[in-house]
Amino acid sequence: MKEERLLKIGIVQQRCTANVEQNKLNLAHRIRQAAEQGAKLVVLQELHNSLYFCQTENTDLFDLAEPIPGPSTEFFGKLAAELEIVLVTSLFERRAPGLYHNTAVVLETDGSIAGKYRKMHIPDDPAYYEKFYFTPGDLGFEPIDTSVGRLGVQVCWDQWYPEGARLMALAGAELLIYPTAIGYESGDTAEEQARQREAWTTVQRGHAVANGLPVIAVNRTGHEEDPSGQTRGIEFWGSSFIAGPQGEFLFRAEEHEEQVAVVEVNLSRSEHVRRWWPFLRDRRIEHFHDLTRRFRD
Repeated sequence: MKEERLLKIGIVQQRCTANVEQNKLNLAHRIRQAAEQGAKLVVLQELHNSLYFCQTENTDLFDLAEPIPGPSTEFFGKLAAELEIVLVTSLFERRAPGLYHNTAVVLETDGSIAGKYRKMHIPDDPAYYEKFYFTPGDLGFEPIDTSVGRLGVQVCWDQWYPEGARLMALAGAELLIYPTAIGYESGDTAEEQARQREAWTTVQRGHAVANGLPVIAVNRTGHEEDPSGQTRGIEFWGSSFIAGPQGEFLFRAEEHEEQVAVVEVNLSRSEHVRRWWPFLRDRRIEHFHDLTRRFRD
């Protein structure tokens, strides 16, 4: 085997407020903390600049969107260059008047944009009215090459779909990364809350196992009110985690606490695991044609 490749990965789990500039300053402080602990890759949560505005449908909230490149890529790009880190951000992209995306942007160690990914799967559920705001992505499932490795970045709702993870793996991704904003409806029972959170964790650990790759999922935390008053708001469940290529927990954050964590991940373990469990070798691809159908009827 080749020499081991060790990568220190930082994650930032944060509460958000209605003050965008303060959110960005808070993030910058925590990104610095991660870099001071040796992180070379730092991953942020979904739509980290603002409150999770998709609880209601309000055309005024499109004002939160910005072009890419734009103010946030400049702000976070300067920080990435100063700290010499690769930084995974999550932004509300204004592509053109009336055309908006939920977009992850990866910034290189020199502050340049290494690449971006537009969220492909867009939910439309109570308190998650994302179809009102976001056009589905059109960049496909393409990993982003960086100085720390090839990153398979997707966003939140994408994490429930094994196809996206597999396509990233088949394109040579070395890490699967999911900026996230997910939580409980505040009226859910404790038992239902536990089922939801564990399902979220389990499906992503399954992606790690099925593809022999580490998974990084970074969620926000804290309670955010529903401006419409139709629900009791969302209690974002935190629990950000890093899992190894056998689905093993390398780190798991608390539910209700803001946290910065730095975890060393051995990227070379994917090679070992894939030799033991050669799932890619044994795929019967000649029989998978129907996966492109909505339903087999």
